[in-house]
Amino acid sequence: MERVPQEAVAAEAQGAGAGRVRRFAVAGGVLVVVAVLAYWLGSSGGNDEGAAPRPSPTPTPSATLTTAEVFERVGPSVVVIQAGKSLGTGVIAAEDGTILTAHHVVKSSKDVTVIFADGTKTKAVVASSNPKHDVAALRPAKLPEIVVPATLGGAVAVGAPVVAIGNPLGLTYSVSTGVVSGLNRNTEEGDRDLGGLIQFDASVNPGSSGGPLLDARGLVIGIVVSIADPGGDEAFAGIAFAVPIGVALGGGDEGDGPPGLRI
Repeated sequence: MERVPQEAVAAEAQGAGAGRVRRFAVAGGVLVVVAVLAYWLGSSGGNDEGAAPRPSPTPTPSATLTTAEVFERVGPSVVVIQAGKSLGTGVIAAEDGTILTAHHVVKSSKDVTVIFADGTKTKAVVASSNPKHDVAALRPAKLPEIVVPATLGGAVAVGAPVVAIGNPLGLTYSVSTGVVSGLNRNTEEGDRDLGGLIQFDASVNPGSSGGPLLDARGLVIGIVVSIADPGGDEAFAGIAFAVPIGVALGGGDEGDGPPGLRI
């Protein structure tokens, strides 16, 4: 039998051992890389900042409200106005309870009564008026326990949705919806020659005058003052008009609007 030199056996054994060491070293390196990668992905989400993942941001609520939400928000700001035989609507426009309405609702009567949404009933006086734009401001003698002024202002665009709240034909706190049909309209009615009006098609009728015209966010963009009445029967024909809120507050003619209510 041929004998293998001990030096060769030792060398072979050493080579096999080195191979095992290399294999273990490679395997160990792979485990280390996997562990590091798992830690990196878990702690930083694989981004460059190295920060832990943050919760998703809370979705921003839409600025547009449903009609029911608009009524819920603005309804407490709307009032019923009785001026002699005249019935109209108003909207609380300031923290002190000042009410905006249409001038023609209160112009012929010195006995003005206001009924707030909570049922509070009180007398009111005309604090200021602007017959040219058919708007007036009332100062009530007594306020409800909680005064809820409406938010005034907002952009107006043809085709934009609108909501009207009023007391048409004595049906208090009626709500109707429509769109802005046109801008800068003119209308003549009796001794009134109004210009720069918002035309809209939300249903309004006698008793709605002085009520707020609202945008989809519940902002008062106008004061309802008139309807087109081609038949002369005071019936809604699908065309109504409102004074833009900026004009109602004196933005159109300097010094003409109710004091302290400019926007």
